[in-house]
Amino acid sequence: MRFGQIKRLLIGSPLRTRQLTHEKLPKWKALAIFSSDALSSVAYATEEILLVLAIIGASAFSYSIPIAVSILILLLVVTLSYRQIVYTFPSGGGAYIVARENLNVPLSLIAGAALMIDYILTVAVSISSGVAALVSAFPSLIPWKVALAVFLIVILMMLNLRGIRESATIFAYPTYLFIFSVLIMIGFGSIQLWKEGWHGYQAQIGNQAHDLGSWVGILLLLRAFASGCSALTGVEAISNGVPAFRSPAPRNAAITMIWMSLLLGIMFFGITLLAQAFGVAPKEHETVVSQIAEHIFGRGPLYYLIQIATMLILFLAANTSFAGFPQLTSIIAQDRFLPRNLAMRGDRLVYSNGIILLSLLSILLIIGFKGDTHSLIPLYAVGVFLSFTIAQLGMVKVFLNEKKKNMFRIAITGIGTMITGIVTVITVISKFTEGAWMVTVAIPLLVWLFFAIRKHYNDIAKELRLVHYTQPKKVKTKVIIPISGITKVVSQSISYAKGISDDIVVVTVDFDDDHAGQMREKWEEWNPGVPLIILRSPYRTLISPLLKYIDSLEKEKEEGEFITVLVPQFIIKKWWHTFLHNQTALLLKALLIFRKDVVVSTIPFHLHH
Repeated sequence: MRFGQIKRLLIGSPLRTRQLTHEKLPKWKALAIFSSDALSSVAYATEEILLVLAIIGASAFSYSIPIAVSILILLLVVTLSYRQIVYTFPSGGGAYIVARENLNVPLSLIAGAALMIDYILTVAVSISSGVAALVSAFPSLIPWKVALAVFLIVILMMLNLRGIRESATIFAYPTYLFIFSVLIMIGFGSIQLWKEGWHGYQAQIGNQAHDLGSWVGILLLLRAFASGCSALTGVEAISNGVPAFRSPAPRNAAITMIWMSLLLGIMFFGITLLAQAFGVAPKEHETVVSQIAEHIFGRGPLYYLIQIATMLILFLAANTSFAGFPQLTSIIAQDRFLPRNLAMRGDRLVYSNGIILLSLLSILLIIGFKGDTHSLIPLYAVGVFLSFTIAQLGMVKVFLNEKKKNMFRIAITGIGTMITGIVTVITVISKFTEGAWMVTVAIPLLVWLFFAIRKHYNDIAKELRLVHYTQPKKVKTKVIIPISGITKVVSQSISYAKGISDDIVVVTVDFDDDHAGQMREKWEEWNPGVPLIILRSPYRTLISPLLKYIDSLEKEKEEGEFITVLVPQFIIKKWWHTFLHNQTALLLKALLIFRKDVVVSTIPFHLHH
């Protein structure tokens, strides 16, 4: 089976460009594809809060409720701000576009770099967390954590390469299964709590035994808040992908964002409340959600349904990045800050190169951190809250520049900017030694790379710009044809060479005098009308004598004259025939392609056997 056939089998037949409108998403599918990251964060956000509070002691778990309330207030502010971004910038791109249009290029690139890093981390965290949910239910799979995570990323990549609409249909059902299963768990848990009463950790806010009035205690509370803010990652995804929605895209995206935020708030607070009420504490190989589900349902069918649904939503949460990352990189690439091939749609009308790049970087991250969710989380929230802050700052400027100023919108967005800015600083400081330093270093490096790529494209454009439209001049070229023997392909090459130049020479490399003499006799007998140069190679190498001969011709040629090397090459019929022939032609082309005024061309000869 050929590569093309395998590709068609895996990702489907190519789609015409005009079919792009049919790939737009209705709200119910868009919720599944763009909100799975935000919704899935409820599976680990509460656990991250409790892990930090556990440093103080189990009695400090009572602080998880006020921390959760603070995060819900932040969610409300961010949602209101990003709804305005959806309406104001319907072309997508989120924080990057907002900053580019209203602030400046460096800030827009910082936002773009932060979002790109966050998308990569989203895939790594979501997949590793999904695998953690799976091994909580099936501990025998613990040794296979990394392999399972890599396998799931590859599957996700293949599904996304098939196209937006197909992947959305596939992903919709597990997303809604997770939503309903968590809501059922919260509902049954609330009934159980009402019947049995509060039997978990008692509220001890203000207890001086915690010593939370000290700087260390305050820092730990702030660190717990920053960890819980991972629940907000993914909220910006809808604003980045507005063009993927059906018309009217901004209105449908705004409605979907409200749905997402309501579901996120209910599920996050419900899980945090039940964890506190039932006395759930973090365990090494069992998630908080698993413990809550077991407490309510036991290890029965509903418990395994919730674990499987959690694993699936965390797996699909990574799909938010597969929707957002390629869209974002395509916009940055159109601005010439990333390679141009990231701006091109593939056969299935998706940004295939962006999807593949995201997959490879995420796999490297999973392998590097051994699939450990808790090691990846500290890297997570820095990028997203930095982009939140820049986006809202840009929107403040938009609203201030309006003729009819809406003070409510200005106030909400301004407050949101301050809060997310403070959260960014808290996250960096509180998690710096745990790994946040990597992101604070990676963002400037990525911005530097953006500028280096843009400079390269600008330099090339300047060098290639045709200032005066003059008629192209005919240039002289000396043609060199390297051969190993007298064959049909040599005859074909000479015939082609005579069509482009009168100055042709055939060159062969020989290792002994006897063979060289026989070669010259055969050449004179054939007499094709071009001279044969025989180069001796006492060390039995082919490439070195040819390169030295070309060097000598370069020194002798006139200014503006070219040297054309015609390399005869067999085109084999079956792939495995490649191993039966040497690859001298490929090596010679690779060595000559970087030489000025040397043109390398292949003369193909198609073999029938």
